[in-house]
Amino acid sequence: MLWGGHFEVRSATFEWAGETSVKVLVCGGAGYIGSHMVRALSRSGHEAVTFDNLVTGHREAVGDSAFILGDLLNTHEIEAAFASHGPFDAVIHLSALSLVGESVADPCRYYLNNVTGTLNLLGTMKAAGVTRLVFSSTAAVFGHPRADLIDEDHPTAPINPYGSSKLMVERILADAAVAYGLRSVSLRYFNAAGASPEGDIGESHQPETHLVPNVLRSAMAGDSRLKVFGADYATRDGTCVRDYVHVDDLAAAHLQSLAFLDKNPGAHAFNLGNGQGFSVLEVIEAAQRVTGKTIARDMVDRRPGDPAVLVASSARARAQLGWSPVYTRIDDIIETAWRWHTQQRY
Repeated sequence: MLWGGHFEVRSATFEWAGETSVKVLVCGGAGYIGSHMVRALSRSGHEAVTFDNLVTGHREAVGDSAFILGDLLNTHEIEAAFASHGPFDAVIHLSALSLVGESVADPCRYYLNNVTGTLNLLGTMKAAGVTRLVFSSTAAVFGHPRADLIDEDHPTAPINPYGSSKLMVERILADAAVAYGLRSVSLRYFNAAGASPEGDIGESHQPETHLVPNVLRSAMAGDSRLKVFGADYATRDGTCVRDYVHVDDLAAAHLQSLAFLDKNPGAHAFNLGNGQGFSVLEVIEAAQRVTGKTIARDMVDRRPGDPAVLVASSARARAQLGWSPVYTRIDDIIETAWRWHTQQRY
């Protein structure tokens, strides 16, 4: 990989307004958020090419969109993707290992995959003259919250290797902006939830660690009891409060980030959430309203390291990206997820 000098810009213009179509490489495009991203690009008149190793993604999720089987740890496969399907106008990077507990048990695997894989991608982008990147980061870069609403100025102090690996990439992107002229946006998701309103793509993880799909799986199983970790937090009902943002709203933020980078050089970071929190019990109650089913649960001890409240301030994303979530009611978010779970195809 060539790392001296600056990125050579392939074209002088990068228009997202009007009818100009662009080609975007979506790394991790067969995953949960990635598949919704690919669909959003296509429906906006742009061309999406998915690059995914299918370790956690699903080939079916991208439908007829162009697909490349490959791994960011294999530089030859990345270079081949750029050679065979490029030139690309931008890259959206969603590929990552993302299980917190697993990252604690095997940190080197996480640093290798999430950091080295990104370096491989950046080297290939630089050689190809691709100067715009939207990176999937995480609220885990903040660690324990020190404020009720977490904005971008909140201290970054990750408490697990997963969060640390994402923060390392953010720092690499900041350095690459200065040294090479790379333009980037890091989007720090809080809790992605929901599914496509059509119900044909959605969240399908094994194992599943997220609250909303586990609540809905309990509703479908009937005799499965959901574990609620901790009922003695200093919250309105004693259970943890989290900020849930619909996956289609996240996809929209990526599109707006690409448009933002057309006029804004440098490395930028934005927090993405609804700006309001819902407790575990409130999510369960919403799921009962949506499904019409009683969801049995057992209150068990807290999990180590779970903060009482994690809620985003997305004021900067609203002001600078023009982003505003469409799905603000937890019932509406869960309703789309329920539609997916009742007709899950992969």
